Amino acid sequence: MLSTAALLANSTPAQLLPARELMAFTLASHILLVPFGVALPFITLLMHHRALRRKDAVALQLARRWSAVMAVQFAIGIITGTVLSFEFGLLWPGMMGRWGDVFGLGFGVEAWAFFLEAVLIAIYLYGWRRLKPWTHFWLAVPLPLAALMGAFGIIAANSWMNTPRGFSLDAQGNPVGVNVQQAVFTPIFGPEYWHFVVAMFLTAGYVVAGVYAVGWLRGRRDRYHRLGFTLPFTVAAILTPIQFMLGDSAARAVFHKQPIKFAATEIVWKTDTHVPEYMFGRLNSDGTISGGLKIPQLDSILAGFKPSTQVTGLTSVPAADRPTAVQATIAHWAFDIMATIGSVLILLALWYAWSWWRHRDLPRSRWFFRCAAIAGAACLVTVECGWITTEVGRQPWIVYNQMKVSEAVTPTHAAGLWSMLGIVVVVYVAVFGSFLAVVLKMRTRWRIADEGSAAARAALPPETDTPYGPRGEPEPVAAGAAPGGGSDHTPGGAS
Repeated sequence: MLSTAALLANSTPAQLLPARELMAFTLASHILLVPFGVALPFITLLMHHRALRRKDAVALQLARRWSAVMAVQFAIGIITGTVLSFEFGLLWPGMMGRWGDVFGLGFGVEAWAFFLEAVLIAIYLYGWRRLKPWTHFWLAVPLPLAALMGAFGIIAANSWMNTPRGFSLDAQGNPVGVNVQQAVFTPIFGPEYWHFVVAMFLTAGYVVAGVYAVGWLRGRRDRYHRLGFTLPFTVAAILTPIQFMLGDSAARAVFHKQPIKFAATEIVWKTDTHVPEYMFGRLNSDGTISGGLKIPQLDSILAGFKPSTQVTGLTSVPAADRPTAVQATIAHWAFDIMATIGSVLILLALWYAWSWWRHRDLPRSRWFFRCAAIAGAACLVTVECGWITTEVGRQPWIVYNQMKVSEAVTPTHAAGLWSMLGIVVVVYVAVFGSFLAVVLKMRTRWRIADEGSAAARAALPPETDTPYGPRGEPEPVAAGAAPGGGSDHTPGGAS
């Protein structure tokens, strides 16, 4: 870490390091919320549909509570997403000024999707007590589609930065003759988009299931926790092997379209065939590799399905046009961590599938639920690692082979950017702390409602409305189907 900071500190201009650090911090923070913005609406509606189709009061209660968490998360996402949109223009005016007309459509699509998602979430929350059950559900169906449209916009912009297309350059080097279709659907857009979307669904599924796995480990074995675990975990388990194949496809697309990035993520120094695969390890400035597990010929096999596949090395381009040894090592470790966690999650998914196939029941081992509880946090780590691989592996380019990061950075003095980074860190700590406080407060209210403690109710009144029914309707005394098939009172503790 210190060597990376020293390396970047020697870069010119002086404001490059603080600009990078500021962008990295805000992106790394925002991306933790993205899985829930993209995938939680779908998981919530899946539970909602089950509740209405089977007249399941427990499922309806879960769907309603998840919708409340979804709304709070979306509000925080608005804050962090808005900061990012400003930073693109303020920190990297060289890129936006020169290339904005080419790839800006992706940001426009993402902005409209963000607006549409906000409207649909508002309707969904409002409709719990005011709309007929199925009308309420069908009005919310476009919500996951809006989330996917937002992902489409942002991945279209990012994939263009990785494989810029859809323009020609005039005598001054400025883009002209923009072809919007080519600029949006770049060669790497498909693999990157589907890899990203499935990663978001998989992560959200494991995180939500992990909450109820913790409750299960604490002895809450009621149907509320069983159902809250089973549905999102099933979604994630089904997608896990699919994601592994999509990740392999995305890596192969990088091999063909961004060979120097591929060389960085695999720490390949010289162009050659029969290239070995290194699990972890560190690339030195002279091209040697320290540590790691060496597997002969595997890198060539993974890239082209045969040992004779030629893999382009970092030295095939000048040193100024490729990632440094430190940057390549960072990208390599991020990629390997992501691949390792993905492989372990496949084993967890197979454990779940085997138990369900043999016994039509959840695994009974506490170790399974311990692993399931950890899986959500591990997936968030892979999301961060995926972003690091994509962005650090592209260095020193902000637009691959067209514009370097140092050419795009703001002229603002470094001291001002360092001060801004400090302010943003303090604000983000407060924002994310508030988010956790609100979610924990909601959990406490739900647990009080479920436990039915009269004394606790007097101290902290829980919600008293049912998912469907007139405002002010008395809370049901016992669990049962409220009008429209739901109830807001179910035995068992909320996780």
